[in-house]
Amino acid sequence: MSGPLVVIDTGSANLASVSAAFRRLGLSASITADADRVRSADRVVLPGVGAFGDVSARLSALGLDAAIVERAEAGRPLLAICLGMQLLARTSDEAPGVAGLGVIDATVRRLSDDVSVPQLGWNRVTASAGTLVREGFAYFANSYYLDVGDADWMPSAACHGRPFVAALERGPQLACQFHPELSGAWGSALLERWYREC
Repeated sequence: MSGPLVVIDTGSANLASVSAAFRRLGLSASITADADRVRSADRVVLPGVGAFGDVSARLSALGLDAAIVERAEAGRPLLAICLGMQLLARTSDEAPGVAGLGVIDATVRRLSDDVSVPQLGWNRVTASAGTLVREGFAYFANSYYLDVGDADWMPSAACHGRPFVAALERGPQLACQFHPELSGAWGSALLERWYREC
């Protein structure tokens, strides 16, 4: 058994800040690039930061892509953050021709040039009833967003020039376009709810 909480080493993610966020909650997170540990862990985090094509290639080379999809299809606890959320989609405008994991039936689109790109900073999140996400402000660092119509997932929203998906939930699986680990007390409370309630 690989332990209660594993953070996937994608080769370019913000592993230190994600691990520190869980430590502040009194929780220990181990970092791994081993597909078998991702399969066996109680809870798994797919963190953000990096380029869609590069991270997708690394996940595939290490067999992590299949392990993540297996977890998702089995309905096991998974938290995907920023780029991690985008990698769950089918494709991305950032890397034409590169397949995502296909867990979410969506395409990743680039934010419009008539707004500041990337979006860097705090933005209001509007939550759906009955989700782990609550109304509040989260920290975003994104140039892309999910163009989603997947009825299997409960959405929360934000707006940056246009409304976009801020988070998606399906059972114990939570995908966030924002960075909960950088979103102060609001983000810390969300991480704790995900850990405790999933």
